[in-house]
Amino acid sequence: MDSNSAAFTLLDHTADLGIMVTGSDLRDLFEKAAHSMMQIMIQERSTGKTSSLQLSVSGEDYADLIVRWLGEILYLFQGEDKIVTCAEISSISQSHINATLQTVPFNPKQHEVLTEIKAVTYHRIEVICENGCWKATIIFDL
Repeated sequence: MDSNSAAFTLLDHTADLGIMVTGSDLRDLFEKAAHSMMQIMIQERSTGKTSSLQLSVSGEDYADLIVRWLGEILYLFQGEDKIVTCAEISSISQSHINATLQTVPFNPKQHEVLTEIKAVTYHRIEVICENGCWKATIIFDL
């Protein structure tokens, strides 16, 4: 994932960590949300060999969809020791995402865990379009 500039703003929240992500469209917003979560979690020192993975996620609305989307990416790290280095969404609607993820195996010699995220929460979750710009507020349980 391109880490040229931060695509998110940290939000002050007791015992949890919140971010606000902005994107030019829904695809951009969801891709940046995935990148932002991984940036908060892992400090990459080298990438290693990448693997491609297809991911399909469904939700009730945009807010539910972003929680489930990030939850699946978090599961790849927690449950399968995979770090998502790039997320490319091929299609997105209010209730479904299809994406291709690039992953590398987690290696404690190459990757430093910066923040241990336990879960993506529904607390204060919001996905809105304001003046042509998409914004999401996301709270992580630490």
